[in-house]
Amino acid sequence: MKLLEGKTALITGAARGIGKAITLKFASEGANIAFTDLALDENALATMKEIENKGVNVKGYASDAANFEETHQIVADVVKEFGRIDILVNNAGIARDNLMLRMNEQQWDMVIGVNLKSAFNFIHAITPYMMKQKGGSIINMSSVVGVSGNAGQTNYSASKAGMIGLTKSVAKELGSRGIRANAIAPGYIVTDMTASLSDAVRDEWTKQIPLRRGGVPEDVANVATFLASGLSAYVTGQVIRCCGGMNM
Repeated sequence: MKLLEGKTALITGAARGIGKAITLKFASEGANIAFTDLALDENALATMKEIENKGVNVKGYASDAANFEETHQIVADVVKEFGRIDILVNNAGIARDNLMLRMNEQQWDMVIGVNLKSAFNFIHAITPYMMKQKGGSIINMSSVVGVSGNAGQTNYSASKAGMIGLTKSVAKELGSRGIRANAIAPGYIVTDMTASLSDAVRDEWTKQIPLRRGGVPEDVANVATFLASGLSAYVTGQVIRCCGGMNM
């Protein structure tokens, strides 16, 4: 039997990168997939097709994850379509890097809204359904910079540190209802978001990683699969660093 056979997963920000890798891995383990992205563009439709080829049910939803009312409607629609939601992966995120001296209010608000408020929105919306089911797994995508901080990323680091506090608090609140909450803190993962970095920066990061390579989205997807499955039935409130030893 596959690890996620018969389960339904909702993954946000999943048309590309880490989110896409998680959807494909979950689907390969038998989960039905609902995923969101800001728009159902060519990338989202291509992702949907790849998931369909895994032989599971899939539906994509256009969603502004930072919008409270819209998020609650999406969750209600997913439950109506699939019957239940067993796994929530809060992966939606953006970066607007700048030094504190030069960062403007819009850069701060956008990153906090998309990265942190979106996670609150989805958890708030999904909690009544998971409580009724008496079970569920919530996985929040944090970052090693949420653990250690990083110059030039005060907004991003703050949002990802907030994800850790959110995770630990939700784990304590909902554990008695059989609902688990954990966070993944990826390090340097080769995605479209990191592609804009200069070769010099990428080389410098690689030198700091004991495994001497950047991670790939599938590395994070494997950790997410563990947290989504029964293999982690006694794991909650934890932050798992998927960083090649970059941040120990």
